[in-house]
Amino acid sequence: MKRTAQAFMDQERTIELNLVRATEAAALNVFQWVGKGEKNLADAAASDAIRGMFDLIPVCGEVMIGEGIKDDAPGIFLGEKLGTWEPGSLRLDIAIDPIDGTTNLSKGLPNSISVLAAASPDHGEQNALLHLPSFYCNKLAYGPKVVAAIDSGKIKPIQLEAPIEQTLKLVAQALDRRVQDLSVVLLDRPRHEAMVKCIRAAGAAIRMIGDGDVAGAIAPSMPEGQVDLYCGIGGSAEAVLAAAAVRCLGGDIQVKMWPRDEKEKAALLKEGHGKALEKVYWARDLARGSSILFCATGISDSPLLPGMRLTGNYAVTHSIVMRAKHRTIRFIKSHHDLTAKMIRLRSDKKEHKL
Repeated sequence: MKRTAQAFMDQERTIELNLVRATEAAALNVFQWVGKGEKNLADAAASDAIRGMFDLIPVCGEVMIGEGIKDDAPGIFLGEKLGTWEPGSLRLDIAIDPIDGTTNLSKGLPNSISVLAAASPDHGEQNALLHLPSFYCNKLAYGPKVVAAIDSGKIKPIQLEAPIEQTLKLVAQALDRRVQDLSVVLLDRPRHEAMVKCIRAAGAAIRMIGDGDVAGAIAPSMPEGQVDLYCGIGGSAEAVLAAAAVRCLGGDIQVKMWPRDEKEKAALLKEGHGKALEKVYWARDLARGSSILFCATGISDSPLLPGMRLTGNYAVTHSIVMRAKHRTIRFIKSHHDLTAKMIRLRSDKKEHKL
């Protein structure tokens, strides 16, 4: 039986809960590694739990955006198959980061989540999620009020490569606030020193994050968020995950590939990505159609979600699940009884107590 986008929408309520179970399992299985300084062991634990959960989900999932191979670490890889792949099962494009903020997690710092997005291609589309071949990209993300101001003509369109001072003025105008009242989030990296000086000179506040820019890029689009703009250079895989989320929230993100050095640029040109290097991608380019789901579970506290807590015999997790079609946002607080909780791992295809 041919499965369509309509079939996907009919199954969204079931699929979204299974996706949350996958990110919850990752958070639970990785919590033992928080602050232990073992990035690779943490990544391996999260990946094992996600694979184990997907082994029970009746979908034909293919990873279009994954981590691991490009940064020489354990992970869930581009092109990997997830789900049961039973005949007639729904096809899903999957973007996944078992731990966004691995370095923070290994150091016991805030801002780490387990995150994934899934989408079913619309009729005539080959893929619903776009793979960006560069390691990094330049990003600019803002929320629904800014999008509405652009659409109504209240402000001029925002441009990724415009001076940051100009962008801040437009965002402030869209939100009916002063530039001094804006809050901007970006990764704490030496490559952002000039941008940081410009933002502070304009009077806006900055919230630096050490790692995990999926949550940072989503924050301006959250209904009760306290961040107005995300900008700077970060991971390309994370840009696609963030694009899926902002599609569910009504915000937008602009992205342009950013080669780290001449060697990477030459390799991208050799592979035929010359035109793509000059292109600015928007959220609708990276995550296409309306059949998009996004979910994440907090491992440590982030702008998006509280981290996991241990209370007696219970582990408490906080997750978010979103749908693009109706822009529904659900926060799920789960209490897991550790005397009974079981997690299935792919590595031995068995269920384990925590």
